[in-house]
Amino acid sequence: MSLACCLPILECVYCLACTRWVWKRCIYAAGHESQDWGLATVEEFQPISRLCRYILAVYEDDLRNPVWAPPDGYRMNPDWVVLRKDYEDTGGRVTPYLVYLDHDNADVVLVIRGLTMGRESDRAILFDNKLGRAPFDGGYVHNGLLKAAQWVFDTEHEVLRGLLEENPTYTLTFAGHSLGAGVVSLLALVAVQNLDMLGNIERKRIGCYAMAPPRCMSLNLAVRYADVVNSVVLQDDFLPRTTADLEDVFKSLICLPCLLCVMCLKDTCMMEEKMITDPRRLYAPGRVYHIVERKPFRFQRFPPVVRTAVPVDGRFEHMILSCNAISDHGIIWIERESQIALDLMMENDRVMDIPPNQRMERQEKLAREHTQEYRKALERAIALDVPHSFLPSPYGTFNNPPESGEGSDRSSIEGSSSSSSKRRRESWGDLIGRLFDTNESGHMVLK
Repeated sequence: MSLACCLPILECVYCLACTRWVWKRCIYAAGHESQDWGLATVEEFQPISRLCRYILAVYEDDLRNPVWAPPDGYRMNPDWVVLRKDYEDTGGRVTPYLVYLDHDNADVVLVIRGLTMGRESDRAILFDNKLGRAPFDGGYVHNGLLKAAQWVFDTEHEVLRGLLEENPTYTLTFAGHSLGAGVVSLLALVAVQNLDMLGNIERKRIGCYAMAPPRCMSLNLAVRYADVVNSVVLQDDFLPRTTADLEDVFKSLICLPCLLCVMCLKDTCMMEEKMITDPRRLYAPGRVYHIVERKPFRFQRFPPVVRTAVPVDGRFEHMILSCNAISDHGIIWIERESQIALDLMMENDRVMDIPPNQRMERQEKLAREHTQEYRKALERAIALDVPHSFLPSPYGTFNNPPESGEGSDRSSIEGSSSSSSKRRRESWGDLIGRLFDTNESGHMVLK
């Protein structure tokens, strides 16, 4: 009799719990993830809209008569295009790309376009991850994207090296969208690990901007390479957030809301500690720039606000139940909103009226702030016992694991928990001293 009385109460509690969960998921908006992040500045955000236009140029058949024509002041100079490769040239190993010598910005740029759903080779690259993540520099990366990145580097590193030797003051920038964003993210890692093949250029001359990237590297790599790789995410974009196998995502586009609900329930039930300490769980790469332009229960778009950080915990871990989850993935929308955001920054900041010496001071201050934020992210990763986030490296990040194969890498990861107490006994001063150096002005810089 008592059991019969308790059942209705348990059912009510269960229904209330489910209702509360559904309500919290419905009101959870993309702005919640980055509400505590700092605002991006003009100096750091300025290249993004320009690089988006370069990515769009890869889709054009004729750069002198583009179908998608930006304003005259923003068009690419076709004479500065060093090379272009389409699907026939790449053999399906990667999506089409081009190398552009940007004299206006003193930059050598390699841009890779996004996924074409009708191409089986593109889908094969994105879906090549079911048998486990590929080990790389003490962490794990997406297997298919790593193969594509290594092919691009092996094919084009001599061209890039020649351009950098001819222009010793130029930087090297990789940019891509969607599938191409994942490729360039890992391409930047490969380039940093093989600086000698690029003429021994400095690490700080390499940059990467991944527009709407897939989750392609483990958390320790995402934090350790945040000084090189930058991710750009527009509002509710689903790809940087989904932890499901991408093959299941693209097969479920007709019933994507059902898949999103299942993923939201899975994310809710998984403990955050388990997610962070899972060495094979992949994340959006590097420093994140989040463009926020909508608010909960508001249908109109607001002036976009760009927030940036090097997040460790809470790095786009939760799916957003939004009707814009797919449209926010489009490179056209990213280019448009990033340009609007940049125009607003320049209007509010009036950066164009700042004298050159003050502009240089702002850039130096921004570099110091990024170094400090990067340092705090490394400390946070160590405090959370993120696997392989504690070993020093000549690259300013961390050492590689033993190169004796997959087994040694796995044993190294499994042994990280047993050595956590030893790591905690090390003072913060000794640890940061190994990762950073002090310059003449007394500021902390990466070794």
